[in-house]
Amino acid sequence: QVQLVESGGGSVQPGGSLILSCVVSGYTFRTSYMGWFRQAPGKEREGVAAIYLGNGFTYYADSAKGRFTISRDNDKYTLYLQMNNLKAEDTGMYYCAADQKYTSLWVRHSPNYWGQGTQVTVSS
Repeated sequence: QVQLVESGGGSVQPGGSLILSCVVSGYTFRTSYMGWFRQAPGKEREGVAAIYLGNGFTYYADSAKGRFTISRDNDKYTLYLQMNNLKAEDTGMYYCAADQKYTSLWVRHSPNYWGQGTQVTVSS
């Protein structure tokens, strides 16, 4: 059974930083794509960043470029999202997701596997 479990969310002031983690079990980790998505109240879920676990190649939404860094530790089966210079518009539920196919994960935003989410709130 595949499980993705996120952690690291919380409340932070604008300009602050957070690191999200996603521990994966029951899944072929090294040959997949994984990503972080977020959903704000009243808005559609959007992709934030993605990574190919095999070679570490990364993809970012324009809103995340220069502020967020996605990374992985294949030995620990863990995905990370380092978020710096957080803004109020970064507030939302953050989900990690996994799929064997790039198009399913990053183009169609319909990966096979989702985590349960971790809340990030950026507010003064």
